[in-house]
Amino acid sequence: MPRREEALALLKTYNENPALVQHGLQVEACMRYFAQKSGGDVEQWGIVGLLHDLDYEKYPDEHCTKAAEIMQEAGYSEEIIRAMMSHAWGICTDVEPLSDMEKTLYAVDELSGLVNACVLVRPSKSIMDLGLKSVKKKFKTKSFAAGVDRETVRKGAQMLGIELDVLITEVIEAMKADAEAIGVA
Repeated sequence: MPRREEALALLKTYNENPALVQHGLQVEACMRYFAQKSGGDVEQWGIVGLLHDLDYEKYPDEHCTKAAEIMQEAGYSEEIIRAMMSHAWGICTDVEPLSDMEKTLYAVDELSGLVNACVLVRPSKSIMDLGLKSVKKKFKTKSFAAGVDRETVRKGAQMLGIELDVLITEVIEAMKADAEAIGVA
């Protein structure tokens, strides 16, 4: 399996938009956090999070399909490629999240985007003073971060067998743990 530095270089090769790179870093942070909590392979889960939107900027109409090709050529395992594909289940792939790693990616992808948006509108521009109540309020406001699919977040929490409040709290904590590196400090 290629290493994290190689994965980050690959992400930057296909994504010039700093916001897309930052999103990859944020999802990576969440995946690493959840892997540690569940006994998963932290490096593997992190790479899946980092590369989940690898092809989104350059190949939006081939999202996930093109990423799978690129990742195969770069030497990623079928397990990592399948996990990447599963994050877009029901949107542009029919790969249902089955493993803990896949279910976690499905659950945290959209939610990390919402949490990031919550940080951006805070006076402090920092996740350090962001709480569950603020995120829940924004979650209920459909016009806020309108691109975030709330139903996917709910379904992800159900897949993981946890309450939505717990998932939101854990994603906030995951992003706080790496706040400086992922641009939310």
